[in-house]
Amino acid sequence: MEKVKVLVVDDSAVVRQVASEILKSDPGIEFLGAAPDPIFALQRMERCWPDVIVLDIEMPRMDGLTFLKKLMVEHPTPVVICSTLTESGAESTMEALASGAVDIITKPKMGLKGFLEESAARLLHAVKAAARADLRKVGGGGRQPVPTRAAPKPGLKVAPKLSADVILPAGDGRAMVETTERVVAIGTSTGGTQALEVVLTALPRVSPGIVVVQHMPEKFTAAFSARLDRLCQVEVKEAEDGDRVRAGRVLIAPGGRHMLLQRRGAQYFVEVRDGPLVSRHRPSVDVLFRSAAKCAGRNAVGIIMTGMGDDGANGLLEMRKAGAHTIAQDEASCLVYGMPKEAVARGAAVESIALEAIPAAIQRYAG
Repeated sequence: MEKVKVLVVDDSAVVRQVASEILKSDPGIEFLGAAPDPIFALQRMERCWPDVIVLDIEMPRMDGLTFLKKLMVEHPTPVVICSTLTESGAESTMEALASGAVDIITKPKMGLKGFLEESAARLLHAVKAAARADLRKVGGGGRQPVPTRAAPKPGLKVAPKLSADVILPAGDGRAMVETTERVVAIGTSTGGTQALEVVLTALPRVSPGIVVVQHMPEKFTAAFSARLDRLCQVEVKEAEDGDRVRAGRVLIAPGGRHMLLQRRGAQYFVEVRDGPLVSRHRPSVDVLFRSAAKCAGRNAVGIIMTGMGDDGANGLLEMRKAGAHTIAQDEASCLVYGMPKEAVARGAAVESIALEAIPAAIQRYAG
């Protein structure tokens, strides 16, 4: 199987060292080297063009955002942003995602020994997901077409993962009594920031309550939620433990923590809790979907969108068995047709529809 060629562009010697050691350890990756800024990177890229670029934002001579926008116009290449875990770093990263970057990882604060094992796994997963991204489906903020690049790389093996059992037990399969209160649960990963913007900005102010898991590191979900809140008619906020799920509100799971749907009487609310990675992620779509199956059942709509891997596929099947209407984003509109593909293969999705059709489906089944 052809290896994924990866180039790291970062002015931090520590980050270059850590990233190089991690990338070299994976047999499915060919590490092309590391450059301290985009000027040096371009010189390397003349000899061998990478399949994926891991890119810092703040660098000398040319900043990462300028380099990213130049790439997206001249030679579209999947880019994973390597950002600082700060509010200012999060804001810059949101701009990078809107400009065509496909994923985010956070910079290690310490040397190689201090770089946590799950952070290393996150880097490898992000790179492999980016290698499969079809950039023909996104452009400047998802609004303009981008020139065609080579076909996505085939899938690569990933490490074993924990199931939602480590967070909450499976339901007993009994369907919930149908009520007038509806809730929509959405799960997405690579490409999901652009996809969620398409869906949520199309919803009217009077829309059902929505809970979302978007695979994203801590700190960044707050900036992402705030950005969407400025763009949407509905209220969008990073979820806090105990937040009420109500009409006209979208709650996005905070990065680094799981989010569960809970029910008290006729009302829904969210529980935000710590725990191990589930399906290699925290927050996990499987955790959210299982909780929705247990406490909402046929009163819920489950939607799985673009992303690599299978997080959410089992949970969506549990939702369908509990009586929920379940939807998968179709292959033609996915940046990475991984999570929806797995859901369809397992019989979890009642229907597969285009991204642009999802807002109408939300109103039809849950409005």
